[in-house]
Amino acid sequence: MLLCEVFDERLIKLNLENKTKETAFMELIDAVATVHPELDREVMFTAIKTRESKMNTSIVSGVAVPHGYYPGTGVVAGAIGISGSGIDYDALDHKPVHCIFLIIMGETSREKHVRVLSRILSLIQSSAFSYLRSANNPEEVHTLLSHFK
Repeated sequence: MLLCEVFDERLIKLNLENKTKETAFMELIDAVATVHPELDREVMFTAIKTRESKMNTSIVSGVAVPHGYYPGTGVVAGAIGISGSGIDYDALDHKPVHCIFLIIMGETSREKHVRVLSRILSLIQSSAFSYLRSANNPEEVHTLLSHFK
């Protein structure tokens, strides 16, 4: 599964408006719900918060991958949020998060989930990641994502 299949270009927000973790989650969840109206916002928020309560999902300095399982669906959908000023995320390194990869998936999608997380990690570790944060539009980010198979 390609990252560009998970992160529809309509779900790439280059200027997150919210500055806290929970409000950023809702901003991204609202975006997912516009493309996937079959997914309920409150169910998605609960899934993300449940996972986040187990362990903070900031994975490297400045990057977080909040994710949750949505019961009864086979959908794997995500939204990317970029914040120039950063989001107070309670990260382990106490630094703000500038890039959020939010993922919602069905409970039967665990194998896809692992592959998506692996591809995100490959992206973050590549030189291409700096282009993601400086992209001028969602289409540029989406094109970049298509290279991570």
